[in-house]
Amino acid sequence: MRRLAAALLLSTATAACTTMTPAAPESARVAPILTTADARDTASYAQPEVARVTHVDLDLALDFAGRTVSGTAMLDVLAAPDARTLVLDSRGLQIKRITDASGAQLPFELGTAAEGKGAPLTIDLGPGPERRRITIQYIAAPGAEALQWLAPEQTAGKVHPFLFSQGQAILNRTWIPTQDSPGIRQTWRARITAPKPLTVVMSGLKQGEPEDLGDRRAFTYAMDKPVAPYLIAIAAGDIAFRELGPRTGVWAEPATLEAAAYETADTEKMVEAAEKLYGPYRWGRYDMIVLPPSFPYGGMENPTLTFLTPTFIAGDRSLNGLVAHELAHSWSGNLVTNANWSDSWLNEGVTSYFENRIIEALYGKHRAQQEAALSFGEMERELAGAGASNPATALHLPDGVAGPDGGLGGVIYDKGATFMRTVETIAGRERFDAWLRQWFDNHAFQPATSAMILADMNANLVGSDAALGQKLMLEEWIYQPGLPANVARPDPAAFAAVDAAAAAYGQGGAIPAAAWRDWTTAERLRFMAKAPSERTAAQLAALDQALGLSGEGNDEILFAWLQLALANRYEPAVPVADRFLERVGRRKFVQPLFATLMGEGEWGTTIARRIYAKTRPGYHAVTTGSVDKVVLKKE
Repeated sequence: MRRLAAALLLSTATAACTTMTPAAPESARVAPILTTADARDTASYAQPEVARVTHVDLDLALDFAGRTVSGTAMLDVLAAPDARTLVLDSRGLQIKRITDASGAQLPFELGTAAEGKGAPLTIDLGPGPERRRITIQYIAAPGAEALQWLAPEQTAGKVHPFLFSQGQAILNRTWIPTQDSPGIRQTWRARITAPKPLTVVMSGLKQGEPEDLGDRRAFTYAMDKPVAPYLIAIAAGDIAFRELGPRTGVWAEPATLEAAAYETADTEKMVEAAEKLYGPYRWGRYDMIVLPPSFPYGGMENPTLTFLTPTFIAGDRSLNGLVAHELAHSWSGNLVTNANWSDSWLNEGVTSYFENRIIEALYGKHRAQQEAALSFGEMERELAGAGASNPATALHLPDGVAGPDGGLGGVIYDKGATFMRTVETIAGRERFDAWLRQWFDNHAFQPATSAMILADMNANLVGSDAALGQKLMLEEWIYQPGLPANVARPDPAAFAAVDAAAAAYGQGGAIPAAAWRDWTTAERLRFMAKAPSERTAAQLAALDQALGLSGEGNDEILFAWLQLALANRYEPAVPVADRFLERVGRRKFVQPLFATLMGEGEWGTTIARRIYAKTRPGYHAVTTGSVDKVVLKKE
């Protein structure tokens, strides 16, 4: 049955997508699935080789008072001729009833839940045609981990509430009943009602103007290209829009909009630079929304609407590499998606490399080299901490090494980018760029695995050049832990002056305050990384006074300072950390700071628990899921 089903489903698949219409969403061509062993997604209950979702049509109401989402999800299903059941992912959903296209009720069963994974929702399809449509009436109750409901006082405007979602990796199953696996790409449409005067935005293209429903409005969005389910995203609040270019713009709360528009002003140029590198931008618009500070990530690459943290707003565009990174996902991750979470490097590592190429094209080789060197340093620290033989340091993660949201950032992002840069260095940029562009073109709107990119590299980059294949060491990079011997290291000249200043300071020399004022953000971060990790209270006070670290407006630099200060039990930094952790919910900052405090004995543990008791209610579930393990010792 499995072979028959796979043959049926794959034979109807194409790589492209036709225009979707509201009346017949099932007319969109269906994205292929992968049925090889290495493409198996253990984080999903779905059985796509039997029956799979190809389109989701949502009609939902937002209830800010009750903090619930309720309504219907209409699913288009492609099933094998002998299929009798459809298995979906569900985590905390309250299912009211399920009906078929005729309105007849379908039996269903919600299975036993597994920690973090939720429960299988098995629907009895009965006999019927290959393509079917079912409607699920349900409620996503309070506590749905993908959704964060903010009270007015948690927003910049302090007047209206706010809602945003974060679906990656497997959280969208807490508010959408579907097959929540990156390898099961789906088109979608959504009609969302919300109370006035709130505006709803989603990761699809707007369909017409909002419907006026008295004290509420309905907003409709659609995505006519098959995407991974985790990329269905929503935000609602008091937000305004600023156009940046013909196809780019930014949403933000009115109080934040001016600063957000300034920081993202180069976005249209970034899109143009990305297209020159690796082909056309295929999603129509590229808009962004700067969310309240509880957003748990730096950015999230939701198609047509990147979600951004306000912590990247530095006032000088020095952190806009974040925009370049999320834009690059429009090719790597969104266009070509990892089929399962063991191959997250295909998403983040390739994107991090692409980001650096955009930075080079816009801001020059020197900035790109510096940012690549910072990334290389992060990788080295991660590898050193984990151990060179740790299987978690391989790009392709073996089963059981990490969960869907696991893995080491220094590997998935930084080792992945270093691998791509090494291949480029050895093969030559022109040859490498031609290969990467055809990879995106030939696998557009499809899932991929490590085995697939390895085969593609061998076929379309190495070809008959056996000597090149030996030099590249592709299999070792992808499947073996540690760092291969052929790694392309960063140019030591990128930070020569900064490294010299840090070395001199570490040997008792003066604090380079004058140079600091002229340094870029990358250079300042490099200095903080190279400065001695053990400092006395007097030395830290002198460093803070000379460089103004406690009053730093750049959150990346402030975070680096707090890490150094708290690791040395520097009391004057505690109130600064307290304010920072109350203001910011970005996991990249929050989890390490609490980990540092918890590593400092009774002194730090007392501080960490006091601060976390106050700040935890304001964090997204993605952040609390990590910090609970550190502070509350939850597994």
